[in-house]
Formats: sequence, structure tokens, C-alpha cells
Amino acid sequence: MADLPATSSSPPSSNGYEATSSTTPSPPPSSNGWAPSPAPSSNGHRGFTFGEINTFRASSSKVICCDFSSDGKLLASGGLDKKVVMWYTDSLKPKTILEEHSALITDVRFSPSMPWLATSSFDKTVRLWDAGNPGYSLRTFTGHSAAVMSLDFHPNKDDLICSCDGDGEIRYWSIANGSCAKVFQGGRNNVRFQPRLGRYLAAAAENVVSIFDVETQACRYLLQGHTKAIDSVVWDPSGEFLASVSEDSVRVWSLGSGTEGECVHELSCNGNKFHCCVFHHTYPSLLVIGCYQTLELWNMTESKTMTVVAHEELIASLAVSTATGLIASASHDKFVKLWE
Repeated sequence: MADLPATSSSPPSSNGYEATSSTTPSPPPSSNGWAPSPAPSSNGHRGFTFGEINTFRASSSKVICCDFSSDGKLLASGGLDKKVVMWYTDSLKPKTILEEHSALITDVRFSPSMPWLATSSFDKTVRLWDAGNPGYSLRTFTGHSAAVMSLDFHPNKDDLICSCDGDGEIRYWSIANGSCAKVFQGGRNNVRFQPRLGRYLAAAAENVVSIFDVETQACRYLLQGHTKAIDSVVWDPSGEFLASVSEDSVRVWSLGSGTEGECVHELSCNGNKFHCCVFHHTYPSLLVIGCYQTLELWNMTESKTMTVVAHEELIASLAVSTATGLIASASHDKFVKLWE
């Protein structure tokens, strides 16, 4: 990996990289990734490389979701075959296969602070597993009356899991006693807690993202502007910015002091369909967007994009390891790929 330019800790900065061509001809985008040339910036830093470092067949059918453990040593994937597989990231060998769900897997999430994995499914349940000894589920949370579409662990409250279903119902679950702690409306497609502070919950339903106060469940902000249904939302590591993805656009919203709820960046698709995204761990001005067959690398500061051929079908999920910086892409083509 080449040296990365120094940046601020948030997307809107003035010294982002530039994906420009050098005097040496650059290879076209391929499955090997993208290697931008040195950025012509005043600080003299070189550009950086982004490429595929490994690929493996993760399922016999469509892969829908993936997530890294907090230490980056495990990667979980799930999908249409109703199974969740935990892989060792270094060897890409399966640690275990979890087969208790009776319908397709919609989301997998590792706890940021505890050795737990949570999974959600069209079977209307959320299950909790011991990631270190995952022989069978520790808890099965039942109560949703529709397919559970998404879930997340709170970053600080070890006892709290949140999930949402296809009817727009959001539920808080207590891990300690296995019971439902709260029920409210507002999330259908995706739910994600604000990292670090854990003050907010972002919930996507139709073409709107609701930002809820975690403690009171009051809706603090309605993030409106998408014209099509939002497929996914993701926070940047600082918890100050949120990206929302619909098939025709990606929007980045500021939730930092003074600019709460403002759309600060927007990218419209250029023919391809967007589906998911992650913030690059090392370079916060860079958003990696999962599309149909390709990854779109979007430098928000410089308003530049680069396309990387990645899969043969839709990229359904992206995950980034805060420990290693690796990015995983999970696709309907049955494969998971690792990028760096």
C-alpha cells in the first residue's frame, strides 16, 4: 500500500485525494482494483492503492450480508441458504456454520465490545450467538410479526440489541433476560446505532432516514431527499456523519454540532444501481459504494469517482474492519471478496 495523504477526521475537508492520471498510462479498472497515481497535492503525499486481496465462495446461493468482528479476526456472512458462516479472516477457512434460522438471513452483526454475534432472518427472529463457542444460539428473540430486516448492537450498552421488521416496527431487546424492552415505529430496511457515543439510532424506511434519540425514542431528525427507497445506512467511525444509499443516489448527512441533519454531499448514479456503502477506515473522505457488479470509489471532497469491477452480480453488503482496515464485499454471485 502506498502512503495515504493526511486528512481531517471528517468527510468535508480541503485536502482529499485526486484520482487523476499520471504520465504513465494507468490500467483500466479490473478485478485487481484501482491504483490511483500520485495525487498532485501541495503536501506532496502520494496516492494509494485499492485492490482485491482475496476471494472465496461463501455459499451455494446468494450472499446477502457480512460483518467483521471487532478485532478483525472473524468475518460472518449470511444469505439465501438460511445459514450463517463465521470465517477466519486470515485463512478464509470456516470456523463454524450456524443453521438454526428457518429462512434467509438478512443481517449479521458482531458486538463491538462483547464476544457475541447477532443474526436476523425472514423467519421473524433475532438470534444471539457466542462468537467464541458458537455451537448453538444463546438467545432467540421473538415478537416481530414480519420478517426481521436488520439489527445492530449498541456501542456502549452491552445489554441492548435493536432490530426492525418489514412492517416498520423497531424493537429493543435486553440480552440479559431475553425480553423486548421497547417497541416503536420508523425503521423498515436498515437500523444502525451511532458509533462511539451511541446517542442516536438511524433507521431507514421507504425514502426517509429517521434519527431517533436512543434513550427517549423521540425522532430528532428526518433526513429527506432520496426519491427511491433507501437500501442501507452507515455511520462514519466518528459518529458525526451518516451515509444513506438508494439505487439512484448516495447522500452523506452531517450530525455534528451546528449542522445536524444537513446533506453535505450527494452522488447520483451514472447508470449503475447503488445498494450499500462503507466509509474507508483510513481515509474518511472516501466512500466505497457497492453496486451491481462494481464498487464505486467516491472521493467526496474532490467530487471524483472511480469504478472497480468486483463481482458478477449485485454487491449486497459491504463491511469494514476498524482493526485491520480490510473491506469485505458480499454478493449475490455467492462470493465474498476482501479488499485493501
